[in-house]
Amino acid sequence: MTNDQAVTVRESTLPATDPATGILHRPYLWVTIGSCALVFLGAFESLAVTTIMPIVSRELEGAALYALAFAGPLATGVIGMVAAGNWSDRRGPSVPLYASVALFVVGLLIAGTASTMPALVTGRLVQGLGGGAMTVALYVVVARVYPALLHPKIFAAFAAAWVIPSLVGPFAAGIVAQVLSWHWVFLGVVGLVIPALVMIVPVLRGMAPDPRAASRRQLEANETKPAATPPWAVGRMAWAALAALAVLGLNLSAEVRLSGIPAAGAVLAVAAVVVALLAVRPLVPKGTLTARRGLPSVILTRGLASAAFFGAEVYLPYLLIEQYSFSATFAGLTLTGGALAWAGGSAIQGRLGTRLAHSVAVRIGSVLVLAAIVLALATTALNWSAAVAIAGWIFAGGGMGLLYPRLSVMTLALSSKDNEGFNSSAMSISDSLGGALALATTGIVFTAFTTTAESFAGVFALAAVVAVATVAVAPRVSAPHLASASRRTD
Repeated sequence: MTNDQAVTVRESTLPATDPATGILHRPYLWVTIGSCALVFLGAFESLAVTTIMPIVSRELEGAALYALAFAGPLATGVIGMVAAGNWSDRRGPSVPLYASVALFVVGLLIAGTASTMPALVTGRLVQGLGGGAMTVALYVVVARVYPALLHPKIFAAFAAAWVIPSLVGPFAAGIVAQVLSWHWVFLGVVGLVIPALVMIVPVLRGMAPDPRAASRRQLEANETKPAATPPWAVGRMAWAALAALAVLGLNLSAEVRLSGIPAAGAVLAVAAVVVALLAVRPLVPKGTLTARRGLPSVILTRGLASAAFFGAEVYLPYLLIEQYSFSATFAGLTLTGGALAWAGGSAIQGRLGTRLAHSVAVRIGSVLVLAAIVLALATTALNWSAAVAIAGWIFAGGGMGLLYPRLSVMTLALSSKDNEGFNSSAMSISDSLGGALALATTGIVFTAFTTTAESFAGVFALAAVVAVATVAVAPRVSAPHLASASRRTD
């Protein structure tokens, strides 16, 4: 659906009810709890892994694969997102959600039982494939289940699902790694995923698994002509696989450079970035890479914000452990402050509703992320107290809390039922691929310097450049008709 087309506000697949009853009232209660629980577990795993990875890297002698352990899952997640989006458009989100949760669990099991860094990275790749697909499937569930008026509230709830993990996740992960083993940080999540999925099952069963069947019923009722079932997007899946391979190749370029062939490493790195950008073009709306106003810039802003934020965040605990001699337990508390601020910012934007315009929320959020990364850079380069970077990261979390839910709302507002899977996957692809490319590039930058202080400064400088680009693109997320769409979706 292009930006000059009318925005369609879709009906919920659940029985008609007053949206004022909220997402925690019937008939939305259990699907809200189950969906938020899956988001919660993904958040816990993300924060926990970021906390323990310095320990894992040291124990498994895998410093060279440190960045890949983060970038790899984001890269394979792109494949899962495309597959889940296409699958959801064809058959509805039920089966894609079941399959994605299964892959997520398998990845956790592989990583949790790994005895070498390559084995752990393999588990992370499988986990990313399932996690990416799960994200898109959940977004389509939101589009099919909740009326548009409740979209800002459910997305705010998703962000708020990070609150408890941010409070206990990093600290608990550090304790588990020190007292038991880092293996249990992965394995402990497995037993919680299935109950979360079970809560959503009743709603998933109520969704028509075959859009063609629904179309036939529609035709029998003498309504409009049934829509054709979208075909399998084999080409898009191939492009997604190519984009993932390009990200992995970008990580490999650092290995080539360190092996004594710097020129070959540089050529491989440039080629990987070019291939990734070419591969992502069919996976996102036209005009995304050129920041066309409206939906394309919404998708691009999501990717740039992800790249800036996560490109810096994964190195903050590493910085505190290596440069400031923090324990893994307390280094993880840095993430707690940022995640709490993320949830707080999300709650604020949800409460303000239409009083805070979408474009304004995105612009404010992008500026806050930039300010936090600049403080982290200054802390490293000028040898300031660690408290500056820790406190500054609260601004980054608050900024992401403001802009992420609004970008999600705008994406669904600019989608119709026949392309909500594509647009949801495009947003998630931009999110993941932006983070993956940033992490792969920061991995190259980190190994390019001779001292640890210079390496961290280089990483935060690169993240700051991406944050500047986010600030520049953010004003372009608004479209001429988006204001009316906002009034109908807030």
